[in-house]
Amino acid sequence: MSPYFMKWNEGFLIMGTQFAAGVFLGTALMHFLSDSNETFGELTDTEYPFAFMLACAGYLMTMAADCLVSHLYAKKSTHASDLELQANPSNSNSLSSDAKPQDNGSREAQASFTRATSLGDSVLLIAALCFHSVFEGIAIGVAETKADAWRALWTVCLHKIFAAVAMGIALLRMMPARPLLSSATYAFAFAISTPIGVAIGIVIDSTTQGQVADWIFAISMGLACGVFIYVSINHLLSKGYKPLNKVAVDTPRYR
Repeated sequence: MSPYFMKWNEGFLIMGTQFAAGVFLGTALMHFLSDSNETFGELTDTEYPFAFMLACAGYLMTMAADCLVSHLYAKKSTHASDLELQANPSNSNSLSSDAKPQDNGSREAQASFTRATSLGDSVLLIAALCFHSVFEGIAIGVAETKADAWRALWTVCLHKIFAAVAMGIALLRMMPARPLLSSATYAFAFAISTPIGVAIGIVIDSTTQGQVADWIFAISMGLACGVFIYVSINHLLSKGYKPLNKVAVDTPRYR
């Protein structure tokens, strides 16, 4: 909920966005990829990098979906701008009167596309975090002993703290208006995802064989690795936070 209640300074947002990107990238490479690769090694004797292949597939699928959404929103914005220009009467004797509606239409179309892009970034970020939290909950639900379940619970709780900080900082960049309903919705979705994963894990553990659950876990972790790598690189590291004024930490040395 910090995007609504707090307004951090821009230096903190710049450093926080890079921290959020590091959380995503580290989770993908050190947690998802290693778990998927280890599970595949236990399930099959075939020496093929299944986990790395699925990570590439997850990255490419996320990129394709992102490009498709951007294309559809850009096409919709351009179409709306064209309709507005056709509705305005043109005056051939005055170039300035013709140029003014065109400029207004272009600015409105660009603003609409920017809002759509920010919304898409926010939804993709939350979806990736919720996807991650669901499988953390599954790990708790399929634990063999009570001690293993408690150990996994404390690990997940600690990890969710850093993930929540990363989510809040990233949303501060993506939602400058800080709407209360959106902030509450994103926070609720992130909070409820792990209990849902625990329930799914319990159902899987009680209704399916252990090997089937391991295959589901390995494939899902491989795909999730690609999703997290894409989010960290293309939505946090590359775009970052653009300060309105010059900030000392916005230099290559600090990054």
